[in-house]
Amino acid sequence: MGAEVLYIGDTCDKYLFLKQDRLSDLGCFMIEHEELPDVIAYSRDKNILFLIEAYHSTGQWSEIRVKKIREKLVCCNAIVVYITAFETMDSFRKKAAEIAWETEVWVADFPEHLIHFNGYKFLEIHK
Repeated sequence: MGAEVLYIGDTCDKYLFLKQDRLSDLGCFMIEHEELPDVIAYSRDKNILFLIEAYHSTGQWSEIRVKKIREKLVCCNAIVVYITAFETMDSFRKKAAEIAWETEVWVADFPEHLIHFNGYKFLEIHK
């Protein structure tokens, strides 16, 4: 049920925690430092690679950024899910128009919910 954390980075240390061997096993090569999300986690049960971006660090998943990462993860053999994490609903509302389609949003104000931007992947998973 849970996910294995494969990467954690922050502003001071982009490679705070890294399991490069596990990322390589999934068909992921090292993503450039500027493109890394804040957290990468993998659910073996569902074969999902979660790319989680904290909005307050480098912003939301934009269309351009998602496109760049998708091109780099073309050989990844897991389903890739892009999640932007916001601290509050107010901060989410201010950036909602800039969030890429086919991504997810998590808001700390409502931790038990996700907002799906046409998230067909989650609909497929629940079949």
